[in-house]
Amino acid sequence: MTQSIAPHGGRLVQRFADAEERKSWLARVTSLPQIVLTRREISDLEMIAIGAFSPLEGFLSEADYESVVTNMRLANDLPWTIPVTLAVLHHAEKYRPDKKREAQEVYRTTEAAHPGVKAVYDQGEFYLGGKVTVLDRPSEIEFAAHRLDPRQTRALFAEKGWRRIVAFQTRNPIHRAHEYLQKCALESCDGLLVHPLVGETKGDDIPAAVRMDCYVALLNDYYPTDRVVLSVLPANMRYAGPREAIFHALMRKNYGCTHFIVGRDHAGVGAYYGTYDAHRIFDRFSAEEIGITPLFYEHTFWCQRCEGMASTKTCPHAAEHHIALSGTKVRDMLSRGERPPMEFSRPEVADILIRAMKRQ
Repeated sequence: MTQSIAPHGGRLVQRFADAEERKSWLARVTSLPQIVLTRREISDLEMIAIGAFSPLEGFLSEADYESVVTNMRLANDLPWTIPVTLAVLHHAEKYRPDKKREAQEVYRTTEAAHPGVKAVYDQGEFYLGGKVTVLDRPSEIEFAAHRLDPRQTRALFAEKGWRRIVAFQTRNPIHRAHEYLQKCALESCDGLLVHPLVGETKGDDIPAAVRMDCYVALLNDYYPTDRVVLSVLPANMRYAGPREAIFHALMRKNYGCTHFIVGRDHAGVGAYYGTYDAHRIFDRFSAEEIGITPLFYEHTFWCQRCEGMASTKTCPHAAEHHIALSGTKVRDMLSRGERPPMEFSRPEVADILIRAMKRQ
């Protein structure tokens, strides 16, 4: 059997109760204090339970939280860049965070206009830390046909005999630029994991169900189906830019991937981060610490002079020859029922987005 990459921290965490443990907890559950979780916290709980957040076995303790915020490492010095916390009201105290400091360190701003910062400010006053045991998953599971846990993706990659697996993080439909990056990476890897994030995103992001329709249509028509796996990531977007690039890479390492695509402004929002800050942050850690190999790509586009896809690294021609549209321009075209140029978006993807906008 193909030897797979080790999970972050060396062991894939599993925090679901076995049959006996579940029976014991169910007998006590009505007498225990209860906390109503937000959708974001439920998502984080699932990610811990399935091992996607390995080595975390629960929400961060105060020592781990302080170390992650300040040093981008857990208290044991293992790289970890995003606080995974459970926030509660004051009567269930454990430790009180400095939310403005967390915002500044993790998101590089204290402005509530930033969606990640707003989520921090909107949480309860105290954080609870410690191991968790999960009895049941949510009763309604979206995208069940494309929902593979880390153990399942690892088993699938081994079954296929893949040794080098590259992951692509996305919260948007895949346009020609993304397709180009994926296929460039696939040239030197055995398989590609297209791994769209389907947890909570900004209100103006395209809904996950619409995005999934786009991915399926694109993969069916333009990708070698024996070398690509489409599976969803039930995590939330933090919009933490550089820090989230590391976070996304470590998660894909837990899913069994050996390589991870990092494009421009990865996990960015607004103008809070530099275009290639998500590339440079990897210099803060050794290759051995991260374990998964980042593949850095610059801005890509269709060049009319080159007559093909290119990037700022490979194309010598002026911007006037490049077909690159802003998100606003694309949305305006789609809302009018117009397809963007084929050099920007595949027509099958454009048609799905046009239909979705008409239903709004």
